[in-house]
Amino acid sequence: MKKIVTIQDISCFGKCSLTVALPIISAMGIETAVIPTAVLSTHTGKGFNNYTFHDLTGDIPAIAEHWKNMDLNFQGIYTGYLGSTEQVGIVSDFFDDFRTDTNFIVVDPVLGDSGQLYAGLTNELVDGMRRLCSKADYIIPNMTEVSFLLGIPYTENYDEAYIKDILLRLADLGCKTPVITGVHYDDTRQGAAAYDSENDVFCHSFSRNINYHFHGTGDIFSSVFTGAAALGKSLRQSLDIAVNFTYDCIEATIPHLEEMWYGSCFELCLSKLINYVKE
Repeated sequence: MKKIVTIQDISCFGKCSLTVALPIISAMGIETAVIPTAVLSTHTGKGFNNYTFHDLTGDIPAIAEHWKNMDLNFQGIYTGYLGSTEQVGIVSDFFDDFRTDTNFIVVDPVLGDSGQLYAGLTNELVDGMRRLCSKADYIIPNMTEVSFLLGIPYTENYDEAYIKDILLRLADLGCKTPVITGVHYDDTRQGAAAYDSENDVFCHSFSRNINYHFHGTGDIFSSVFTGAAALGKSLRQSLDIAVNFTYDCIEATIPHLEEMWYGSCFELCLSKLINYVKE
């Protein structure tokens, strides 16, 4: 059975990070191991205040050492939100210890949104995340994270030529295949763009644009993309599956807008995801 390990925080309530990655990747028929970097009572997005936070940074090296002694191997290693430069360094060491000639690494460089860093993140952490991206086969930033990784101004006005140039610059960081989420060239469609640097191939995938902001959609996309890659899907197939399923989740959440800040209603769409990966 294929195995993926995902390294990110877990919110006890609110759908993001591990509470998204674990059920989604598992539904794709992949054994999903987890290393929680922190435990929070809720996610930190809009709608929740006074949440609890317990840092698990000190536990990660011992988990990794135990796994090394067990000689565990994973088809994929997938990281999400990392809250400190210390965590970034520990995860970098994890990559070195568990990388093989046949597996792949996905880094979702969770740094910010709408042109701003998330609360508590620093430029030092951005530098560390940039170095972590250099070790990845795939990185999956949004346009805000692109701006911080490349040190360029954030913009929402761009065309296809601009995105292609940005993808080339992201590949220059050292990753083989950068994927940018939230790409839109007009108001009717939104999706993702990717660049396979080994074969010099650009790919796009789009769905209908829904003009709402839903929490956790980036985690949904990254989790599905990682699972699809582990199942041997091509880059274009992985993009299509991740874009289509993310759209399905957004559409399913619209009747529940009063709960939209909890996260997107991916649970209602898992049967569609299972069908996507069978095609």
